[in-house]
Amino acid sequence: MPDFDVDFCYERRQEVIDYVSNKYGPDHVSQIITFGTMAAKMVIRDVARVLDVPYSEADALAKMIPNELHITIKKALEENRELREKYETDETVKKVLDIAMGLEGMPRQASTHACRSCYNKRTS
Repeated sequence: MPDFDVDFCYERRQEVIDYVSNKYGPDHVSQIITFGTMAAKMVIRDVARVLDVPYSEADALAKMIPNELHITIKKALEENRELREKYETDETVKKVLDIAMGLEGMPRQASTHACRSCYNKRTS
């Protein structure tokens, strides 16, 4: 289905949304949800915060994850010897990373996507 962005300034965005709904009919227009997922570095920091691991330690651990698109903690453990050694020798690090790997990729927050989908009814 076609879509178009309505990523206008929040102060007048509703006017654009109302226009689209009036133009095509509210039963022909919908908003789309988008999910932000828990990426490797973020999930490590989140889990560490919940487990009361000091921020400096959590940050250092997260920074051991390579800056690579779609990197996973599992892949980082394979690639980074220092991270793997910490995982194998430090119980806190192992606990943080084990929990983080279980949560990695899960939705963290939902928001409204900046597009509206419209379709035209076909008449025969």
